[in-house]
Amino acid sequence: MAVDIQAKIEALTKDLNEYNYQYYVLAQSAISDFDFDHKLKELETLEAQYPEFKDPNSPTQKVGGDITQRFNTVKHRWPMMSLGNTYNEQELKDFDTRVRKVIGDDVQYVVELKFDGLSISITYEDGRLTRAVTRGDGTQGDEVTSNVKTIRSIPHQLKKGNYPDNFEIRGEIFMHKSAFLRLNKEREDNAEQTYANPRNFASGTIKLQDSAEVAKRPLDCFLYFLYADNRNRLFANHWESLEAVKSWGFPVCEHTKLCQNINEVLDFIHYWDEGRHKLSYEIDGIVIKVNDYAQQEELGFTSKSPRWAISYKYKAERVETILKSISYQVGRTGAVTPVANLQPVLLAGTTVKRASLHNANEIARLDLHEGDTVFVEKGGEIIPKIISANTEKRPAGAVAIVYPTQCPECGTDLIREEGEAVHYCPNDAGCRPQIVGKLQHFIGRKMMDIQGLGDETIETFYRLDLIRKISDIYELKDRAEDLVGIERFGQKSIDNMLAGIEQSKQKPFEKLLFALGIRHVGETVARKLAQYFKNIDAMKAASAEEILAVPDIGIRIAESIHDYLNEPEHWEEIEKLRSLGLQFQIEEKEVVLAGNGLAGKTFLISGVFADFSREELTALIESHGGKMLSGISAKLNYLVAGDKMGPSKLAKAEKLQVPIISETELLAMINEQ
Repeated sequence: MAVDIQAKIEALTKDLNEYNYQYYVLAQSAISDFDFDHKLKELETLEAQYPEFKDPNSPTQKVGGDITQRFNTVKHRWPMMSLGNTYNEQELKDFDTRVRKVIGDDVQYVVELKFDGLSISITYEDGRLTRAVTRGDGTQGDEVTSNVKTIRSIPHQLKKGNYPDNFEIRGEIFMHKSAFLRLNKEREDNAEQTYANPRNFASGTIKLQDSAEVAKRPLDCFLYFLYADNRNRLFANHWESLEAVKSWGFPVCEHTKLCQNINEVLDFIHYWDEGRHKLSYEIDGIVIKVNDYAQQEELGFTSKSPRWAISYKYKAERVETILKSISYQVGRTGAVTPVANLQPVLLAGTTVKRASLHNANEIARLDLHEGDTVFVEKGGEIIPKIISANTEKRPAGAVAIVYPTQCPECGTDLIREEGEAVHYCPNDAGCRPQIVGKLQHFIGRKMMDIQGLGDETIETFYRLDLIRKISDIYELKDRAEDLVGIERFGQKSIDNMLAGIEQSKQKPFEKLLFALGIRHVGETVARKLAQYFKNIDAMKAASAEEILAVPDIGIRIAESIHDYLNEPEHWEEIEKLRSLGLQFQIEEKEVVLAGNGLAGKTFLISGVFADFSREELTALIESHGGKMLSGISAKLNYLVAGDKMGPSKLAKAEKLQVPIISETELLAMINEQ
């Protein structure tokens, strides 16, 4: 039986890791969320019952959950120095000459791809991951252990091997191109700031305070350098160490080569100058390292970098082409995005026809004119970008491009809020791409996940005037006769769709809140709002200032939520959806009381706390009989205040003479009972 259990755990682990890879790296869904969660739960149960068979790199260990109030600064035991770099092949030959002048002609080089990511140093003790630290300034960096543990390719516990008791391994955290494009599209759909390239996205992700959020973003890692006491007794050279760490279970890039001379190095560089465009991740050059450890020590260091290594950086590819026109796309939130339509040109291995211009500021900065010859570059950008216009080739009398003042779809005057770069159309009830986009967003996998209803079907139903607003989806069952004659839409498809619509009514409040498509409200914000307010009525009753009290909610988000819920047309639609059976309140879990010392008392939490998250303090209060309120009022007994509490909230509490206590005083109240 033990053999069967072990085989089952191994099979589930292998399958789930493969599904994760397909979803996060290849941007493909090979299995439904429901089936994936079912398999993951099955694996968690088996691992709990039979921990001896648990894989140290199990997908159950990559979900995160720790909240970091502030990142500790940690000094590197071995400095994380930067490499000298060059764009010039002759300078590489000069580097080779300098090396051979010091250590002789018997020299080998290890050549590696230079990943465009975030440098990381990870410490292992007795084979267990104990700490991960960013490069920082080279001498010290931020400890981001909880976040790094969510990266699926990095093992938490090594299997038995001949590794040192204590060592550091260094590498690069990055994001694959397909995952970057998918996540950026999601941010764009949610009217959130997009990232310019995968490196920025990876860097921003690794510094998030909530590791559960980091776990949702598809980071990957390659490791490429080992540090340990007496390392030279284990390995004679860098190549041997790479082979070893690979056998210990670390992710090492397969595109690494041992070269016998500088000419082989140059051949490698030439090959990847073209080959890099076929990789699933970005590289910006090649790293060249002297292989032998003794020779590395002989060559030594400058104040900034090792003398035994150098990087060759590829020049960002740039081409000239003609700007044919600019299109203006209206997204589901009403944001209007300009896109340059280009005369097709080959760039970095692909034919480029379009390039993003982001917003009106970018068009003004580039001083674009009709018919301009423009320079287009990829470089570290996956999305082609116009760098500048070639004014020497500008046609005589060319007219400067002026950003439109009206919506290109419905003609409504565009709005640009103070402090924002984006123009948007406020006609969300009458602008076709906004209506269709919101409907498509609502049915999406992370929102209501309505099986049998896809984006093309939404387009068709809109065209046929079957749906105009979300509630129309739930009334399709009353228009079954109108569905029968639609091309490629048989009775079985209709039945599956109607069943999927009915099932979606059971989706939790946080999913529904995200699905509504409120501007600036993404998945994480929706979850925090639902947890804080518990129901849509409490959220509607809250002022923008009270919404601002929700963790990680800024003033722009708070105002957007307040305005949306207090728009009569929106609220009428919410009430209709509620009458149709959708869930506009969270399902309260039964609280098991640890005591009743806070019974009859009401609390509100505000600010940042050193030892607890707000969720932990809420659970603590409720488990001792206390009740949480969503805002400051005369009904409030205690305001639990941490750092960075808003001054207006403090002033209101003082005006109402609400006692303000710290987390320490709260614990004392509990312990006194």
